[in-house]
Amino acid sequence: MLLVIDCGNTNTGFAVFDGDNCIGKWRTSTNANRTADEYAVWLTQLLALKSLGLSDINSIIIANVVPETEFNLQHLCEQYFCLQPMVVGDKDLNLGIDIHIDEPSELGADRIVNAIGANDLYKGPLIVIDFGTATTFDITESDGSYAGGLIVPGINLSLEALYNAASRLPRITIEPQPKSKTSKNTYSIIGKSTKTAMRSGIFWGYIGLIEGIIERVKAEYKVPMQTVATGGLAPVFAGSTSAIEHVDQDITLHGLVLIHKRNSL
Repeated sequence: MLLVIDCGNTNTGFAVFDGDNCIGKWRTSTNANRTADEYAVWLTQLLALKSLGLSDINSIIIANVVPETEFNLQHLCEQYFCLQPMVVGDKDLNLGIDIHIDEPSELGADRIVNAIGANDLYKGPLIVIDFGTATTFDITESDGSYAGGLIVPGINLSLEALYNAASRLPRITIEPQPKSKTSKNTYSIIGKSTKTAMRSGIFWGYIGLIEGIIERVKAEYKVPMQTVATGGLAPVFAGSTSAIEHVDQDITLHGLVLIHKRNSL
């Protein structure tokens, strides 16, 4: 069985695959101080819930954008699984696609894995949006090659910046505004309190950002493009704009499984 590890800036995901079948997937907060021992105890308990043990894992692949966690994740693989993991970013790893940017070595593992997974499922050209700590827009060509993208601050970073910079503004969570009293089919955009004004401004401002970027990318390419969204907040935004055509929370996992297959033949 294959253990997939996706280490992001905010959360780290673990998933076990038997072929293409996902047996289980779990998330924990990303913490550079979490030791290999702590990971092992946590994983042992979760695997046991699926009637699995550490010895059932015979291969591991890692995508990691947090260098500070690299040592402990590597140590976890070597000490507790007795395996050397595949690591996205290693020079000898076959990604199976061309990368058409100025400095391919600078491309985050999560972005390239998302592009690979999305292109296999939906076929390019694509705009792949990942709502994470940062919100990324990644572009794939019709042949699946990676063409570049955009990076903007994630919605939660924007909320924290607003809260920290303005002493009288409260901390809020992101959510669509309540239904308008005058229409059952639309959201109210005008806030009636400080909190609802903030929620409305952040939410609809971000919708405007999403729609504006997608429109400009499509105008630049001048060919039909599908839009695929992933990440925790993808369903929140996708429900309020037709610019997002597909929501798929497993794109990253699918991309990692594909890369593992390509390098296990």
